Amino acid sequence: MKLSSKNLESRLNTIYDAIVVGGGMGGLSAAIYLARYGLKCLVVEKGKGRSFWMQELRNYVGIDPTTPGREILNHATKQAIEWGADFLRGYVEEVVDEGETFAVKVKVGKQNSIYPVFRSKYLIAASGIIDILPQLDDMQNVYDYAGYTLHVCMICDGYDMWDQKSVLIVANESQINAAFVLNWFTPYISVLTHGLCKVSEEMRRKLAEYGFPLYEAPIARFVGENHKLKGVELVDGTFVEATTGLINMGSIYHNQYLKGIKGLQWDGENLVTNEMCQTSHERIFAVGDLKKGLNQVAVAVADGALAATQIWRNIRRQSPPRKWVENIPPSLSAV
Repeated sequence: MKLSSKNLESRLNTIYDAIVVGGGMGGLSAAIYLARYGLKCLVVEKGKGRSFWMQELRNYVGIDPTTPGREILNHATKQAIEWGADFLRGYVEEVVDEGETFAVKVKVGKQNSIYPVFRSKYLIAASGIIDILPQLDDMQNVYDYAGYTLHVCMICDGYDMWDQKSVLIVANESQINAAFVLNWFTPYISVLTHGLCKVSEEMRRKLAEYGFPLYEAPIARFVGENHKLKGVELVDGTFVEATTGLINMGSIYHNQYLKGIKGLQWDGENLVTNEMCQTSHERIFAVGDLKKGLNQVAVAVADGALAATQIWRNIRRQSPPRKWVENIPPSLSAV
């Protein structure tokens, strides 16, 4: 059922088998599997996550390469709800481990917000990350190209940058090292720091050895039309010609609601999990970009299937067996 501030009270006394925090590719995959296992699950989705901004999903099996991420999300959300999952637009602010259950506090509504608390036996953290974009006075100018010819994932989109003039946009010196991986796809790389960091002499020499120009002035605007990049204009008047680019400025992890949970093992901002996406807390699972591993849609979808299946196995093993009572001979049923 699709929940909202108008009907969510009907679920406040429900003990869900699992609450899925995040309705992206991994979270919806988990919800679909949970629902089809006959388990009660709730998906809480804050909206406009990383996969929502994907304009074309070019490396997923069986999907037309021009399919936008939001189309897949809409379809998967409909599937999950039709098979029995609950779905709520909201922001998970806090998760408290109560022992046998988790209390999940959700902010619903941007104005006149309410803060319902839902409970579940298991929690699947699928809230993901969001990529940091260069901040300009006119952010629409960034959005006109981000996800089209200005990419955020080299693994996803390196092929689409092949032998093109490219800009690599970074926020600190360590991120410049991506240039020496990106050159597998194209050697025509200009590095832009957007005025955010100092570059050491050692790094300058390395860039010079590869022939990669370095531009340290802030970006004024991206230039092109119909989402196709032609170049980048800097505030000092320099124009850097480029038909594509990679933004490598880091990511923001949506994991704050987990920081109060004891016993979780972290690797930086990523959760460490086993082969079934189970964290060091036996009732918390992490899928997609929140767990340590490869940040890819294909991986997130598989993670959702793994986490949901392990939760089902745990619940099934603890539940009494279902028997066809009418077919059991009286002599055996009395035993």
